[in-house]
Amino acid sequence: MSTNAYKRQALSEEQQAELQDTVEEKADATRNFFQSLFSSGRFSSLAFVGYIPFLAFVGLLAILYIANRHFAERTVREIDRLGREVKEMNWDYKSLSADLMKLTTQTEIAKRVDSMGLKERTEPPKKIVVVKAKK
Repeated sequence: MSTNAYKRQALSEEQQAELQDTVEEKADATRNFFQSLFSSGRFSSLAFVGYIPFLAFVGLLAILYIANRHFAERTVREIDRLGREVKEMNWDYKSLSADLMKLTTQTEIAKRVDSMGLKERTEPPKKIVVVKAKK
């Protein structure tokens, strides 16, 4: 690895004075910039009063943005909860429907009414015909 030979060389007095002048100019320019920035009336109390409506508007927008985000999160959670609830109800419906289909078969009905003394017919029903006499 090579070493930095520039840093090892001693600077002449002219170079040191030139660097010092450059550093002082930059420091003065920075100092002047901050002085002009803070003393130019941009941040005075009168100028600040003029910015109050804008700052209030920005604050209101921030509050609305946060409230909208909370509302959206709450809505997403509610949709998720309702979706899970619908799935559970669908499963309950399917199991109850299957149970009902099983209970309404002819053999299941025959088993349940047998304990009441009713028996299943073995012969087909007879048709009763009423003959009206002509007058």
